[in-house]
Amino acid sequence: MSRGIAARKTGTLLLMLIIHSCAFAQDDHYPLRIMFYNVENLFDILDDPVTDDEEFLPSGLRRWNYNRYNKKINSIYKVIIAAGEWEPPAVVALCEIENRGVLEDLAFGTNLSKFNYRIIHEDSPDQRGIDVCLIYREEIMDVIDYQYINPFPDSSGFRTRSILYVRMLAADDTLHMIVNHWPSRRGGVLAAEDERIRIAETLRSLIDSLASSQTDPRIIIMGDFNSAPDDQVMSVITEGTREKGAMINLSAMLPDNSGTYRYHGVWETIDQVLVSEALIKCSRGLYTGKGLLKIFRPDFLLKKDNQYPGLSPYSTYSGYRYQGGFSDHLPVLLDLFLR
Repeated sequence: MSRGIAARKTGTLLLMLIIHSCAFAQDDHYPLRIMFYNVENLFDILDDPVTDDEEFLPSGLRRWNYNRYNKKINSIYKVIIAAGEWEPPAVVALCEIENRGVLEDLAFGTNLSKFNYRIIHEDSPDQRGIDVCLIYREEIMDVIDYQYINPFPDSSGFRTRSILYVRMLAADDTLHMIVNHWPSRRGGVLAAEDERIRIAETLRSLIDSLASSQTDPRIIIMGDFNSAPDDQVMSVITEGTREKGAMINLSAMLPDNSGTYRYHGVWETIDQVLVSEALIKCSRGLYTGKGLLKIFRPDFLLKKDNQYPGLSPYSTYSGYRYQGGFSDHLPVLLDLFLR
């Protein structure tokens, strides 16, 4: 074989390899993974004079200090990496974050910095100062705009977390992502029920607005709702026709024995994901469906429950006793594919 022919064959082979590798690179972020995680009181160790953060100070009841804080930051980082199976999620929505500083420590002060995450955060009206927020990989997701929505005017006297609405572009499709952390049911199932209904109605109005201004908007609603999928308040969000923005609660389709939070030995699915029909029934572009939402529950996120039979999330605290775990909630993961 002449050197010229051999060179041409080698060049052709290299070209084929380059084309193949480029084709693979176009698909290496799919499925596109979205994560929601209630990280259980991710506070720094500094006193914020305008919020009730005294519990989480070195002098506070929980003896929160730099070593514990640093361990918590690295623990959350490890969960995010593991949840992405070494290709970290394109979007990570979080709640129970104290401020932007702790997000910067997570996104830029750990090995997450390799993945070019960007931050969306705003301080909420919550009395304790805990917020909902989002980090995203800017080479995969392009943020068009975002807005924090307070369902309660200042005159109402009720202070809770704002709703985060983000409009993002991925694979030429627009995604409308809405992140929530509803008021707690501490004190009983009906505690703050009126407030949760008010927030659900605010969400419903946002969905209706998107549905009336766009054709088949791709909407993802996620968060800690402090409600079960079959609670009446959740039906406020899911009501509606396809033309008027029908929403499907994928968390309602999870196995009965699953859950993201364990209370008195009983698993509850209070961390949920709902999507618009357009993300399930679309013929082209980004889509998801039943079976593409899962609760992330590796062994390292679980611990033997000392009070009730079985396992519970390996939390940072058990009551006021520090045990050095991750969170009292498990994350949820949603995969989107591209047609």
